[in-house]
Formats: sequence, C-alpha cells, structure tokens
Amino acid sequence: MPRLHMHVTDAAEAPLRVALRELRGKLEVPEHFPPTAQAEADSAARAPRIPAADGAVATEHTLEDATELPLFTLDPPGSLDLDQAMFLSRRPGGGYRVHYAIADVASFVTPGGALDAEAHHRVTTLYFPDERVPLHPRVLSEGAASLLPDRDRPAVLWQLDLDADGALTAASVRRALVRSRAKLDYAGVQRILDDGTAEEPLALLREIGLLREKLEVDRGAISLNVPEQEIVERDGCYTLEYRAPLPAYGWNAQISLLTGMAAAELMLASGTGILRTLPSPKLSTSFEQGGPPSRRGSVARLRLTARALGVDWPHHTSYAALIRTLDPRRPAHAAFLQECTALLRGAGYTVFDGTAPPASEAVHAAVAAPYAHATAPLRRLADRYTSELCLAASAGVAPAEWVRSALPALPREMETGTQRANLVERSCLDLVEAALLRDRVGEVFEALVVEIEEKDPTHGTVHLYDPAVIGTVEAAPEGPALPLGRRIPVRLAEAEPGRRPVRFTPA
Repeated sequence: MPRLHMHVTDAAEAPLRVALRELRGKLEVPEHFPPTAQAEADSAARAPRIPAADGAVATEHTLEDATELPLFTLDPPGSLDLDQAMFLSRRPGGGYRVHYAIADVASFVTPGGALDAEAHHRVTTLYFPDERVPLHPRVLSEGAASLLPDRDRPAVLWQLDLDADGALTAASVRRALVRSRAKLDYAGVQRILDDGTAEEPLALLREIGLLREKLEVDRGAISLNVPEQEIVERDGCYTLEYRAPLPAYGWNAQISLLTGMAAAELMLASGTGILRTLPSPKLSTSFEQGGPPSRRGSVARLRLTARALGVDWPHHTSYAALIRTLDPRRPAHAAFLQECTALLRGAGYTVFDGTAPPASEAVHAAVAAPYAHATAPLRRLADRYTSELCLAASAGVAPAEWVRSALPALPREMETGTQRANLVERSCLDLVEAALLRDRVGEVFEALVVEIEEKDPTHGTVHLYDPAVIGTVEAAPEGPALPLGRRIPVRLAEAEPGRRPVRFTPA
C-alpha cells in the first residue's frame, strides 16, 4: 500500500541534508552491512544457489529458460533495485496474459546465514528524502538479484490469465531464468501512451490497468493516489511542493495488486501462507457531534479535515468513492490524500499453517479482498517467504522447512520493521516541516484543530491551510480547551530542523 514519499533536492552540504545525516545517526540506522553478511552477498552475487522444488540446489544452467519473454521494468528514474518485470499480451481466445517476474531473493540468501539474519534484523528498506538504506547489500539489491536490463537473472515467474473484463481466471508461478529488455520510467511510458506510439505490450498496461481499476471500484476497494512531497531549496528558502503520480503509476500498481491477490488465493487454497490484512475502518461520526473520535484517523476526523481544506465531501458519498474524485495535482486535494493514509493504519500480517483463516480475517479492507505482499522481495522481508510459499503451492508440494519455521515470527518481525519505517517517516516529516518553516518563527497561520489530547484539551494537533503542514499546538495551561474541528489562528513558536519539530500556540 502507498506510503508517504518525500524527496529533497538541495545540495549535499545544505542544512537539511546535514540534518538528515544527523537523524540517521540518532535513529541508529546502519551505514554498512556486517562483514560476514557482506561476504555472503559478494559470494552469492558470483554464484547464486537456486532452491529446487525437491529441496536440492539448482543452478542458473538448470533453470527453465524464459529469456525469450521480452520483459520490461517500470520504476522511477535512477532506480536500480528492480523487483519486478512484466510482459503483457492478448490471449488467442480473448482476454489477456500477464507474465510477471519477481526478483528471486531466495537464490541469493542462505537460510540461517549471516545475510539472512541481517535481513531479519532490517526487515525493510528505509527511505529518507535524500537516500535509502537497503534491506540487502547493493551488490545484490542493485546488482546480481535486480532485474536489470539485458542481464540473465533467476526469477519467480508468474503467469496470470485474465478474461476480457480483466478478472483473473488462472494463476501459476515457477522459477525461471529471465532477461529484461528495457528499463522504463513513468514519465517516458506516460508520454508514449498518451501520444499513441506505444507498442502493444506497453499499450496493454493502460488497457489492463483501467479494467483492473474498474474491478477495484466494483468491489469497493480504496486506492490512494498519494502524491510525493518535495522540499525544494530556492535562494536559501525552502518551499513545499507536491508531485502527483502519473496514471501509469496507478496502472503499474494494479499489476502488482493483481499478483498479490493471486498469491493470497494460492496460499489460502494450500493452507499455508502469510497475508497482509487490514480490518475495516470504523466509520465513527462522534467527531462531528463534538465528542472524541473513535480512533485517530477516523472517517469523521477526515470529514472535518476535508471541510477545512475545501474538499467537497457530500454526506451521501462514501469514503472510497470520494477518494476517486480527488486530483493530487491540486494542493488541497494532495494534502487531504496525505491525511487519508491514516485510515490504513492497523494493517498487519496473518500467518497460517495447516488451516486457512476465516474469510473475515483474511481480507485487506483497502483491497477488499485477500492480499499478500509478494512483489518487492528486494525491499521487504515478507515477500521472499510469499514467493517460496506460492512456488510450493503451485507445484503441489510442501513448503521448505526453513520457510515454515520462520512463519510464526514473521508478523512480529514485520511489525517491528514497519514501526521503524514509520518512525523514520515521522522523523523525516518533522525535520522537513521544520526546515520549511525555520525562517517563519513568530508568524501567524490559519489552521484547523484536528485533534486534542484527552488528558489535556489545551494541547492538540493542527493542520495548516498553507503550507500543508501538521504540527502540535499548545495553549496556556489555564486557558480554554482547544476548539476541536474549528479554524483558529496559530503562531509558530518553534521550528528547528533536526532538533525540535514545529510547534504552534494559539494566536
């Protein structure tokens, strides 16, 4: 699911970049891999050990050769950790066929080794506005395991058959040797799709993507088109800009979602798996009636935020329907979409071995279907296990013991890793917001009070109208309670990048 993205464009020696380096030190983010883990990665890059269905070890020479498939990757410019490559085609009898290759991380990471232990410690790639801290050493994540163009790579290769409406009719997965033909980026793909010069495999990305988006609407799913937040320094001053994702980004995401849903169904049918699950959000209206929200990020809280930002949300319109009307190129809509990610909190992982969970416990509310993290094993630990479970299920064999033995601990490991990633995200937001406002201490801004503390109603959270910044507000202890859901003027009291987040007082 989407996360908040941030990007910084100032020079390496600029204050914000210096503060980001200090933040990584404060959060004890590792700068290097342990020597034993790095040595294992270097060795695996030269000679991967490919697991076979019978538990033996294969080689690239004994893998099924699927290098005839003209796969392509689609990622942001400059990306080298390429998890997925695809080839899209029409089926002779109607409908579509999706070949989706996933980086085969298990061919490079030996279970129980130092590299495996480090991956279980890191859990996810961490994203900072100026750089990323990878889950796996770059010799693998940006080299031997990455689906770089014109390189033969071991991969987990999905074949997904769709009908004329884009619905999945059959799914299978196997190991194979693949070779991507092209490394594409979103802007370039969008351009040739819009001008009509794209060849059919690429033109089908839009065709299939639109069909899958319609199916998403029909099942009541929630798809957040969250813009990238960019802090840009111009003439010594920081400004906040939003960069809206292109339609091609959403169509590409639909192929990934399709694969994750197919993986979930395959594991549920086999009786062993790991799902990404999310309970339905509580649709409390107590916020609008003057009481506290049922939980942070409730739909009622978002209705107030929408009202404050000028986002039209008719009472009869559902949350899922509203999201589809928003334009992330509009600053107010972009700010609101950032707030909407709060409803995705509470997601977790559900593992099972022997008996599939009840349908009510197997669904991801935002997807409105069972779903699994399956398509980003270079950047997320759980996906490596999803691949192995699906390979076993598709082949009709029991999963390897190293996979099954790891399952019970995975939800907690993933939760810990996600909390670390959220802390990085929140810390980065605090830092860049302070950088944005550091020269405006003492100024007065119009803001909406979006939350108050239950134990101290003089303390709470405000959302500025311009720029779209969220910060704490503290009134005098003897003063009146903050007016929840009301518009008030606030004065910026503090903004020290890397030291103190933004803090306001009622003006």
